[in-house]
Amino acid sequence: LDGSDLAECVLPHAEAFIKGGMAGTAVLIWVLEPLPTAMYGASVETFASSAQEDIFASNADYWGKMAAERRSTAQEYLDRIAGRFNHYGAEIKCEILEGQVAATLAGYAEKNNIDLLLIATHGRSGVNRWLMGSVADRVLHYSRVPVLMVRSPGSKTSISN
Repeated sequence: LDGSDLAECVLPHAEAFIKGGMAGTAVLIWVLEPLPTAMYGASVETFASSAQEDIFASNADYWGKMAAERRSTAQEYLDRIAGRFNHYGAEIKCEILEGQVAATLAGYAEKNNIDLLLIATHGRSGVNRWLMGSVADRVLHYSRVPVLMVRSPGSKTSISN
């Protein structure tokens, strides 16, 4: 999940699994893409002048606050979504991970013995898919666990009737 309408189109499917007793545990995951580490990952000692150190410290504060705000927003969102499923009796966990979305999701699923990943897709094809990429497609290819891809409502198919 990432707070978007697209990502949320998987929620009715997740609810069906949970409500139907097919999921004793559901994990809601938000993967945060890393912030630019060049702005906060280097040590102050790498800068020669005190003016550069002041700029670095200012940037580090900014990016630190930005990271904390992103994490807080993600946690509030996941907690709110988890509340929708609490009354079904399944264990609902929330995880905030950081990394490249597809590889991080696939790695988490494998390390934590996840039985099924549910992920939304725009259903793009051709040039649009090539230009914009497809996180869902990368998850499908990276994952060693089954992936259920849910096409967003209103997406167009390339199959003509």
